[in-house]
Amino acid sequence: MPMFHLIAFDADDTLWDNESLYVRIQDEFRQLLSSYLDPEPVQQVLDEIEQRNLHYFGYGIKSFALSMIETAIELTDGRIRGTDIRTIIGFAKRMKETPVQLLDHAADTIALLARSYELMLITKGDLLDQEAKIAGSGLADSFKYVEIVSEKDKQTYETLLARYAIIPEHFLMVGNSLRSDVLPVVAMGAQAVYIPHHTTWVHEIVQDHDEEDGSYFRLDHIGMLPALVEELTSDRLASK
Repeated sequence: MPMFHLIAFDADDTLWDNESLYVRIQDEFRQLLSSYLDPEPVQQVLDEIEQRNLHYFGYGIKSFALSMIETAIELTDGRIRGTDIRTIIGFAKRMKETPVQLLDHAADTIALLARSYELMLITKGDLLDQEAKIAGSGLADSFKYVEIVSEKDKQTYETLLARYAIIPEHFLMVGNSLRSDVLPVVAMGAQAVYIPHHTTWVHEIVQDHDEEDGSYFRLDHIGMLPALVEELTSDRLASK
């Protein structure tokens, strides 16, 4: 029997690029507001409003668009023109229409591991956003299970493992976020692989954390994952 009964993957910035699109739109948003004010404080205010709005709107493009609109109204004291609000809405529509861009090695790695393991995709965000990206990725058929959740914390993972009758020792989570994909998983006794992306959303950054604490594995890219899984399985068999 394989060491891992289930290998789960994050989606955004683990299998396909996502945050880079948000960064580009934020650049355009700051430029849009530059006709009203110095764009220097825009990013900080947007980050604060996004954080505040997660409680109301969750994650995803629609929430991001609402936060941009609220930021624009707040920073311009309501002077933002209707045509510029329309432009912000256009940003969101353009984001929705952007094709999925798989990260290097993602397709080959998923295809290889799917031959020997049951795979799950665990992603948080807006249902329509995530469903569209999953369909557009071309990877959907490789996953036995797909879970779109509102948050990824220890309770969420425990609920999912109970649902599929998987004990933590036989579960492996792979993702780019320490906050969402790694630390909650190791906290419940499972294993996790951290694969940093070149761009990380500010709300996923964990402060004052030692990335060399040894409780999880770190890889430079997802193409290294099959070798790690094979090594871990071999080590387990050798120890018996």
